[in-house]
Parts: sequence; structure tokens; C-alpha cells
Amino acid sequence: MPIPINRRWLAAAPLVLAAALARAQAWPAHPIKMVVPNAPGGLSDISARLLAPGLGARLGQPIVIENRPGAGGTIATASVAKAPADGYTLIAVFDAHASNPHLFRNLDYDGIADFAPVSLLVRGPLVLVVHPRVAAKSARELAALARARPGAINFAAVGPGSPARLLAEYFKLAAGIDFTVVPYKGAAPALTDLVSGEVDAMFATVPSVGSHLKAGRLRALAVTSEQPTPALPGVPTMNEAWPGYVAEAWVGLLAPAKTPAAIVERIHDDAVQALADPDLRARFAAQGLETVASTPAELGRWIRVETGRWGRVIREQKIRIE
Repeated sequence: MPIPINRRWLAAAPLVLAAALARAQAWPAHPIKMVVPNAPGGLSDISARLLAPGLGARLGQPIVIENRPGAGGTIATASVAKAPADGYTLIAVFDAHASNPHLFRNLDYDGIADFAPVSLLVRGPLVLVVHPRVAAKSARELAALARARPGAINFAAVGPGSPARLLAEYFKLAAGIDFTVVPYKGAAPALTDLVSGEVDAMFATVPSVGSHLKAGRLRALAVTSEQPTPALPGVPTMNEAWPGYVAEAWVGLLAPAKTPAAIVERIHDDAVQALADPDLRARFAAQGLETVASTPAELGRWIRVETGRWGRVIREQKIRIE
């Protein structure tokens, strides 16, 4: 049976399309807000503030950074999920975006379905460091120590959902070992205790431990990226010891779901151009970060893979928000 054709709809369709195109072409007409779900100085905050001037210049409107820390980034993320899908509200999420759905029982947003991916902006490894008194010169040697004395090695970590904690639990699974995780309220006091020898080991960002490594106050055993990083020449990867152990800190740019495709494409294209600037790339490299500038589809796949990876670790290690 032939499908009936609504001639009035056909006649109106070009007008609807023209109106949609006109709206997209008029965008942006005023400043764009980029929400950062952590406090100033965090990874997504640094990334957003480095990107904003170049992206805003290309879009023709300033990018206003708005920090909304709290509850591991979930408060800010929920607010953006409910924001108008008009391209005027973006969010620079970080790696907690992939672990939060498994840590918080009653999130009122879906980390995948409620957002339109724009681009993976940057990524970078964390580094496994130990106090010099620890008799291990490699990650395998540290695992051997932990295997010989279960629970004796103390790992500093910041909260149940922090990268340091999740990477430590991932280490337990990959190496089949056990050690004691010592929780801290912030990365700074954790690092202070590691340098003083109060704890033995920690996964940390490259910039945070650079001066300690140069001074010999800490020893780097391995990085968590798939390949070695130029930021730490000669330091091997965890992946070499335990194939598949790959995890990086990252920042991705998202818009609310149903943001018009033309607007998402415009933001993406201008973000890619901004990230290609050699000076900006150098500034990110100084933070131990590699610029990525992925497609929206690649960011979507990245988030799904990361969400699955950390879901497994969180379930198997029974990690809970305390």
C-alpha cells in the first residue's frame, strides 16, 4: 500500500529548513559559557582556560569559564545536561566523567545519552612514583614487594573516585597483588607525605612530581600511557609489564544532547584549529598533556570505553563513595 504524502508538509519543509539554517548561521550572538566541574587549578580548569581565548576568537564571541566544583563533578555535569541545547553552554569534563556513573547510585543524568560530544581536547599519563627508600626500581619489582608482603605497601590516593585511587585499584587487578590505600582529602597533602616517606607510592600527574623527580626526592617507575611520554624520557609504561594496563587523564568538550549538529560541528572545527596552534600545544606539553582534537564520534567512543573500563575496576574492587 503506498504511503500517503502530506503535501502541506512538503510545502512547509523548505521553510523549516531555511529557518533552522538561519538560526545556525546567526550563532553565536552572545558569549558562550564553558562550565568546569572542578575547582580552579584542576586538569579540566587548566585545559578550558588555555583553550578559551583561541576558541573564542574563532567563534567571534568570548568563552566565559564557570567553575562549579562539588560531588566529583556531578553537580556541574547535571546542570549542563539540563541546560538549553542552543550551543551557549558547554562543559569541559575530565576522567571522573567515566567513573562517576559507577560511583554514585542516583545520578540524575546519563553521562553518554544526555550529551553531544564535541572533541577530546587533551590527554596525558599519570606516573607511578615511589619514595627512594622503597626497594623497587620498576613497577614489576614493586609488585613483587607487594606480593611478598600483602598489605604492607602504602599507596596514597585522593578519595574513592580519584584517578590515583582508581589506578591503584587497577594495579591490584592487573598484577594480582594487594596493598593498603591511604585516603587523603587532596593531592597536595598526599604528595607531601609521599616525599617525607609517610607513604610508599602514588600515581600522580607528571607536572606535580617533576621537581621532586629531578631532585631525587621521588623515583618514577612507570607511566600509564600506551607509549612512553617525552615528558619523562626513559620511564617505561605499565603496559609493558601488564599488557592492557593503559589509562590516561583526559579532558573532553561536551554540549547538551540535541544541540544542533551544525553548531556542534562549528565548535568542533574551531576547537581543532585552536588546538593546532604551536604555542598552545607547547603550553599543554608543559603540563604533560598531548593535544588530541578528536572528532565528536571519537570522543563518544572514548567515553564509552573509559566508562566500561572503570566500571569493571569499581565493581571488582567494590569501591564506594565514602
